[in-house]
Amino acid sequence: MRDFNENTATDGVLKSFQTIKNQRLKELMGSIVSHLHMVVKETEPTFEEWLKAIEFLTKTGQKCDDRRQEFILLSDVLGVSMLIDTINNRKNNNETESTVLGPFHAPAPEIKLGDNIAKHVEGEKCFVKGTVKNSEGLIIADASVDVWQSGPDGLYDVQKGNNVVDLRGKMKTDIDGNFCFRTVKPQFYPVPTDGPVGEVLNLLGRHPYRPAHIHFMVKAEGYEDLTTHAFIEGDPYLDSDTVFAVKESLIRKLNDINDPLDGKPCKELEFNVIMEKNKLE
Repeated sequence: MRDFNENTATDGVLKSFQTIKNQRLKELMGSIVSHLHMVVKETEPTFEEWLKAIEFLTKTGQKCDDRRQEFILLSDVLGVSMLIDTINNRKNNNETESTVLGPFHAPAPEIKLGDNIAKHVEGEKCFVKGTVKNSEGLIIADASVDVWQSGPDGLYDVQKGNNVVDLRGKMKTDIDGNFCFRTVKPQFYPVPTDGPVGEVLNLLGRHPYRPAHIHFMVKAEGYEDLTTHAFIEGDPYLDSDTVFAVKESLIRKLNDINDPLDGKPCKELEFNVIMEKNKLE
C-alpha cells in the first residue's frame, strides 16, 4: 500500500486480512480494526495520549501473575466481562442467571456437606444452603458446587501471598440435590486499586467497591456450566457494583437462625440453583 492516509487507512488494513484462513479470526480482526480506526478518527488522540495508552496497557500486563489477572479486572470495570457473559448465557426459561467469574477463582479443596470453609478468619457465622434442579423441577444429584468468597477484610486468600487456602471449597449435591456449607457473612469490598485499573477508576471518579457476595460455579453432566453470585439484600453497593455484575434475580435475604449443628445464632443464606440443559443436546 502506497497511499496510506485518513481516508484509505482502514480499507488498507482490512485488505491485508484477506489471506486469513480462519474465518472467525478474520471477522473479529476486521471488526476490531474498523471500530478502533473509527475511535481514532473521531477523537484524534495526540502522540502523548497514544503513548500514555501504550504505557497503561504495558503496566496492566506487568501487574498480572499467577495470582492476579489485571486484564480481567480491566475488562470487569469497563463492563466488557458482563457483556460477554450476558451474550453467551442468554436464558430461555427460569434458569439461574450467570454473572462474572472474577479474577480470584482458584482450585478449591473438596469438602463434605455442612463443612466450614472459613478456616482462618473470624466473622459473623453464616449457614449457606440450596438445592440444584433443572428448569423442569427435576433434582440434580451429584452436581459439583464450587464456592469462594472474600474475607471480612475484603481480601481473597490468593491476595494475601501466604499460600493458605481459605473461604473456598468444592462439594457434591446429595441424592436430593441439596448442598450446604458454613462460612462467615460476606462483606462488600474494593477491587484491587494498587495497579493501573485502580488509577483508571480514580481518574474516572468511580469507587472500587463490589457488593457483598459469594461466588458459585455449578457443574452437572448434561447441563451447561453455571458461574454466578449470591448477592446480599440491603448491601449499599448493589446499585453501583464497580464491575456491573448485579442481577436482581441473584439478590438474597439473610435470615436469622440457630445453626443446625451447634444451635448457636447465625445468619442463613438460601441459594437455590436452576440449571440449563446442554444447548447441543
